[in-house]
Amino acid sequence: MDNMTATVNETVTPEKTAASVGSGSLPVYATPAMLALIEKAACVAVSPLLSEGETSVGTYLAVKHLAATPVGMNVSATAKLIERDGRKLVFNVTASDECGVIGEGTHERFIVLSERFTEKTNAKLNK
Repeated sequence: MDNMTATVNETVTPEKTAASVGSGSLPVYATPAMLALIEKAACVAVSPLLSEGETSVGTYLAVKHLAATPVGMNVSATAKLIERDGRKLVFNVTASDECGVIGEGTHERFIVLSERFTEKTNAKLNK
């Protein structure tokens, strides 16, 4: 599991601010945007483990948003796989901007069969 780490990056744009996504009123990097970037990093980290027809789905996020980031600054998120229990995957996650750490915590994902998961989800439409 030592090499199951990935880092992804993005630039804070007006569309990724709290004011724009509705998670606050200020023009700063939105917590939901940070969480999405963290999940993206975990998806990239786990991709080598997946077989044909498999994907992973996020099931748990416990992340502290520690510092605000302005529009125009770059943000990175890193996910490191620290535990695997069958289909359950646990990651240590961090997010940083150009000045330091802005978020940290734990993220869990489960490996699922893509087609089966989609069928089960879409079955809700027939209830």
